[in-house]
Amino acid sequence: MKRQQMLDEVRNYSGFWDVIIIGGGATGLGSALEAASRGYKTLLLEKYDFSKGTSSRSTKLVHGGVRYLQQGNVSLVLEALRERGLMIQNAPHLCRNQSFVVPNYDWWGGPFYGVGMKVYDMLAGKLGLGPSKILSREETIKRLPTIEPEGLRGGVIYYDGQFDDSRLSINLAQTAAEQGGCLLNYMSVEGIIKSKDNIVQGVKAVDTLSNEEYEINGRVVINATGVFTDSILKMDNPESKPMIKPSQGIHIVLDKEFLPGDSAIMVPQTDDGRVLFAVPWHDKVVVGTTDTAMDAPDFEPRALEEEINFVMVHAARYLTKDPEIKDVRSVFAGLRPLVKPQDDKGTAAISRDHTLLVSESGLVTITGGKWTTYRKMGQDTIDQAAIVAGLETRNCVTENMRIHGWLKNTDKDDNLHLYGSDAPSIRKLYADRPDLKELLHKDLPYIRAEVVWAARNEMAMTVEDVLARRTRAILLNAKASMEVAADVASLLAEELGYDEAWQKAQVDTYKKLAEGYTLS
Repeated sequence: MKRQQMLDEVRNYSGFWDVIIIGGGATGLGSALEAASRGYKTLLLEKYDFSKGTSSRSTKLVHGGVRYLQQGNVSLVLEALRERGLMIQNAPHLCRNQSFVVPNYDWWGGPFYGVGMKVYDMLAGKLGLGPSKILSREETIKRLPTIEPEGLRGGVIYYDGQFDDSRLSINLAQTAAEQGGCLLNYMSVEGIIKSKDNIVQGVKAVDTLSNEEYEINGRVVINATGVFTDSILKMDNPESKPMIKPSQGIHIVLDKEFLPGDSAIMVPQTDDGRVLFAVPWHDKVVVGTTDTAMDAPDFEPRALEEEINFVMVHAARYLTKDPEIKDVRSVFAGLRPLVKPQDDKGTAAISRDHTLLVSESGLVTITGGKWTTYRKMGQDTIDQAAIVAGLETRNCVTENMRIHGWLKNTDKDDNLHLYGSDAPSIRKLYADRPDLKELLHKDLPYIRAEVVWAARNEMAMTVEDVLARRTRAILLNAKASMEVAADVASLLAEELGYDEAWQKAQVDTYKKLAEGYTLS
């Protein structure tokens, strides 16, 4: 997957694309794979980098939605459980089973999570990941050695999925490209082209790396921009009413000693009514999340002090070792694109269902939803878009489509296991050039060869692309990631043909960004 080849395709094609997708997050990428795999001529344009926004800032869970079951939204749970099974089946190198323990304390009752989990198991059917069961106090402590023992009665164990969100984004982009799709990062849509009778028939875009402008014709345009949905709706119709209510969720990342073992903790009721998770991830622990209504979306959201305090207080409540600010390796914030309800409920009460809308001009908008259902969202979107565009009806083929890198049994102790079937090619890089086998940093699990691979095969164009999304360095240890920025810039410059001035600017930009992920 090479950006220059994609650019050349856009430059050299003067006809109408069947489908143009704006937005390179989970929803846009799912839609691009769906369209390309049906044989439609497909173009995806992303303003920054693939999964730069919400899609790289999730809780890293592939889940049916236990809490939606408690709210009575059985149809959403059924759909999500089915998609969870397909996601683990189609990308086993990135998605895996994860056990969760719900501790039961004196101060709140947990009967729902005994009975409710059995319903959850039943709904999952043959795509279930393992049966839930009630645990004694001793079994709970054995699975969660650092759980707060005071007042602990026991627990319930159940199974959901866990994954690496931005790695899946890159593999989805590669899969879509292999199916004939054209996908471009750093291509900003600045306007919508319309016919005389006000029907959408393309976009105006700018390559933000070269400032080159493009006018691109399309039979249908899909708005898959998540929390930025309203900005594209306004391009289409300046009078359009806002439909998105952004909600911020933050996570802190701690060392594994705070939650040794393989099980995650799920606390079903925090002070504000949300679920709190502490999940093992890449030999660290991700703790979150919050649900803070925000006035406007931001490409680089920042955790608020009260959100950090909230997560720290709740982590301390359930862990024997109370985390301090100095223990936080990274803090990251993401925005959920929640669709505004008719009445003014809090964001925790807003449905996480996805919403599909066709404007009078023919612009197709898909928003809401969550990572687990990205494939179904793409399927629904392309079904609708094909009707709008008058395209030949073609069946969905993504249900059992293997995602790029598919490898059934990967060695979790191998630092390259997330690359699946691409791992041998990365090893060949350092076989030919031994310096590429060196770790980027002693406190990070990544080697220099991964930077070269990202530049050559994964359209990484900046230091941030490499350290935030191709690897997860900024999330695992923000300070360590700042220390390797210069080395990454040097390797990228060698691959992409940039000079020392570019390297310096990249390092400065990245360090400013990464400072926002540190607390001490």
